[in-house]
Amino acid sequence: MLTRRLFLSSMAATAQSRARVPNFVLITCDDMGYADIEPYRAEVNYTPNLARMAREGLRFTSWYAAPVCSPSRAALMTGCYPKRVGLSFGSWHAVLMPGDWHGLNPNETTVAKVLKQRGYVTACIGKWHLGDQPEFLPTKQGFDSYYGLPYSNDMRPAQKPGPAQDYPHPPLPLLRNDKLVREVTDQDFVTADYTREALEFIKNNAARPFFLYLPHTMVHGPLAAGAAWRGKTGKDLYHDSVAEIDWSVGEILKAVPRNTLVIFLSDNGGTPRAINTPLRGNKGSTWEGGVRVPALAWWPGKIKPGRVNDDIVSNMDVLPTFAALAGGDVPRDRKIDGRDLSALLAGPGKSGHETFYFYHANKLLAVRHGKWKLHTNGELYDLAADIGESKNVAAANPAVVKQLLAKHEEARADMGDGSHAGPNVRMHGKAKGPLRFWIPRHSGSGFPPQAPVKKVDGAPVG
Repeated sequence: MLTRRLFLSSMAATAQSRARVPNFVLITCDDMGYADIEPYRAEVNYTPNLARMAREGLRFTSWYAAPVCSPSRAALMTGCYPKRVGLSFGSWHAVLMPGDWHGLNPNETTVAKVLKQRGYVTACIGKWHLGDQPEFLPTKQGFDSYYGLPYSNDMRPAQKPGPAQDYPHPPLPLLRNDKLVREVTDQDFVTADYTREALEFIKNNAARPFFLYLPHTMVHGPLAAGAAWRGKTGKDLYHDSVAEIDWSVGEILKAVPRNTLVIFLSDNGGTPRAINTPLRGNKGSTWEGGVRVPALAWWPGKIKPGRVNDDIVSNMDVLPTFAALAGGDVPRDRKIDGRDLSALLAGPGKSGHETFYFYHANKLLAVRHGKWKLHTNGELYDLAADIGESKNVAAANPAVVKQLLAKHEEARADMGDGSHAGPNVRMHGKAKGPLRFWIPRHSGSGFPPQAPVKKVDGAPVG
C-alpha cells in the first residue's frame, strides 16, 4: 500500500511539474530585414501583431543569426555555432541543396530531442533546410511530426537552362513526416497552410506541454501571398508577404494557452529588397545587416511588457534557454555554445555573450567583443556609437584591435578557419544513399529527368 501511495504521489508531482513548465513556439521567417516590422521601424503600419509582441513582451536589438539559411537553422536546433556542427555550408554550396549528401547529423542533440525527454510533444511545420534525405528530416531529429518544404522555395525547376539558371532543381516537394504530399508550383497558399497546420497542432495538444517550431517559407523569393493579402499594404508583394506573416503570428498568439513562450525572429538578414535600416549590408554578409535580425519574445505574466534588451544573444541560445525552462539539461558530452537566457527573460541582467564569432561558410570574418567589432580585413567599429559600421576606428584604438585579434585566434584554435578545421568541430551528417530527389525531374524543367546533382570542388559559393 505504501509503495502504491508513493507511486501515485510521484505521478502527481510529475503531473504538477509538467503543468508548470511552459509551452514553446518558435516562429522564424526567411530573409526578413531588421526594419521590416513595426517594432524596429515606426513607419511600418501593417504588422500589428508583431507590434503587439514587442509592446507586451521583449524586443532584442542584438540578436545574431548566421548569414544564410542552413547554418542559421543548425544553430537554432543544436545550440552551437554552425561551424562546430559541420554545417557552416552545404556539400557544394553555401546552403544545403536538393539531393545534398550533407545534413544535420542525427547524433546531434536538438532542442526537440531535449524537450521530448521532458515529455513534450514536438512538431516542425514549414521550411526545414537541414537536409532533405530521409535520415536528416525532422522526424529523425526529435520532432514527432513534420509538414512543409524540406528546403528553400526557389529550389524548384528553372523554366529553361542557361547561365542565369545555375542549378537544375527538381520539382518542389511538400512533405508530411517522411511522405510526399504533392508538388508545389503556385506558392500563394503556403503561409496560410502552415498556419492552419500550426493551429491544429496547438488545438490538439493544448492539454500537454508542446514545442512548435514554425519556420515560414516566406519572405524568401519567389515571393507569394494569399489572395486576401496581395495589394494589402499598397506597396509591393514583398510587403504584402510580410503582412501575411504578421497575420499568421496573430493567429498563433490567439490560439496558444496562457503559459506559452513565443519567440519570433528572422533566419538571417534581409536581401536588398528588405529594409535593414540602420544596418550595413544584407543577407550573405557578416556586416550587421546580414546577421543581426529582428527578434521578439512574448510570454504573458512572465516577461514584463515593453522591455528592450541589447545584450549579444543568438540563435544558439534557444536550446539552453528552452532546456532550462523545461527543467531539462543541455548535453554534457559535447560543447554547446549557447547561453541560457531564462534569467534575461525574467528581468534585467546580463545573460548574453561577451564575445561572438562571425563565420561565413568555413571562414572567420569578424569578431564582436562587447561594443567592438573587428573584421578580418582590419576594420574596427564601435557598434554602440555606429551601428551602421560606417566609421572605421581601428587607427584610433590599437589596444582594442590587439585584444580582438587575440579573440580571432581563440576562435581559430577552437573551430578553425578556412581549410583548417579546428579540433573542436563535429562532423555533419552524411547520407547513406542512394541520394534521391523527392520528385524526379520532369521533362518540363528543361533538364534530363534523372540528371545527378552537380558536385563542385573547392570552397562553396554564395
